[in-house]
Amino acid sequence: MPRCAAPLPPAGSRAGGRPPVPEPAVHRTGRPSAQHPPGERSPGDRSRPGQAPRVWLLMGHRAGDNSQVEALGEAIGWPFEIKRFVYQPWERLVNLPFASTLAGVVKERSSALGPPWPDLVISAGRRNEPIARWIRNRSDAPMRLVHVGRPWAALESWDLVVTTPQYRLPRLANVLHNETPLHRVTPERLQEAAALWEERLAHLPRPRVVVLAGGPSGPYPFDARSGARLARDASALAARAGGSLLVTTSARTPREAIDALFRGVSVPSFLYRWRPGDPDNPYFGFLGLADQLVVTGDSVSMMTEACVTGRPVFLFDTGEGRFSMRERDEAGPPWWHCLDRAHLNAVIYRIGMRWGPTRWTRDIRIVQKLLVASGRAAWLGEGAPAEQPPPLRDIERAAARVRALFEPVVLPPPPAHAG
Repeated sequence: MPRCAAPLPPAGSRAGGRPPVPEPAVHRTGRPSAQHPPGERSPGDRSRPGQAPRVWLLMGHRAGDNSQVEALGEAIGWPFEIKRFVYQPWERLVNLPFASTLAGVVKERSSALGPPWPDLVISAGRRNEPIARWIRNRSDAPMRLVHVGRPWAALESWDLVVTTPQYRLPRLANVLHNETPLHRVTPERLQEAAALWEERLAHLPRPRVVVLAGGPSGPYPFDARSGARLARDASALAARAGGSLLVTTSARTPREAIDALFRGVSVPSFLYRWRPGDPDNPYFGFLGLADQLVVTGDSVSMMTEACVTGRPVFLFDTGEGRFSMRERDEAGPPWWHCLDRAHLNAVIYRIGMRWGPTRWTRDIRIVQKLLVASGRAAWLGEGAPAEQPPPLRDIERAAARVRALFEPVVLPPPPAHAG
């Protein structure tokens, strides 16, 4: 069958390598808010009357974390500035949960930090926690710190933590428990991206099944055997309807899994091998053009972004047997196939989940079960998702909670005295 493969990345490039020198700080304006339009400051904060709060978004080394931070910044509706960082090789030794330091940052290759200081800092990831505290300690005015995901510092040290079920954080007043991660998928963004890719993919028959391939995650390996199964099952789904596949890998997809996946596709297709910083990345275009989606169950962010499209979503189990995400009693790969690094890492992670502290691990099965139980997704080969699943409102809830940090405090009326 004819297929169109995107060009390979330049020789020597690979995911997870040394990050590039960050671009200068980026200034953007988020989506307008009905509560606080850009340029209007909340009456609860009088440090700069008549202006919106000054917002800094701290970018880290994980694309998923950065996407969530940027999504929250856009949803709040206030102008924001992006700060990017390059980290020292020894950053783990100095970026302690209670630290307030820039010792783990290569300052000459990172965004400058200095006055005027922000009113709000949004961060994600362990590496940026000491940076956020360092910024707050330098400011001479009240500052709110918001962390997305799972912080390593004490939860009480943050004004707000926006988290999701796989981290299993306790219920506290300053912790917002969302169903799924924050995302940047909007109807406008998908429509614009789809228009850019429609002509290039017009030769592929519909329905178009989009395949989003992640990578190894905790106790769930993603190897060549996984890639071959994904190609077989996704091709069968498209072939039954006479359609085609739009396949994209990610920064975490192992090379051997990509090769097996691309070799195994047996229907008309467009195959994209992820490249860092590629301006022609078709990810949003694929989401906008999808009639159905197959997403590997390792990535909570990709599962969420697929479900936000409103199209039928199928989850792919990257593991088999004892390594299955669904805990199925089925035959897995031969034992000698489990002696590679991916499977050994999975075993170590499982031991940590069972015997180690909860904060050391995450359990993505909680989110998978939530998506399936709500009808937003179904396991590939096990039925179909609901025709009209409930929408995800997490991004709106998170933005409202952040804006509430700047609302005025309403004091109760004084008690009435008897005359």
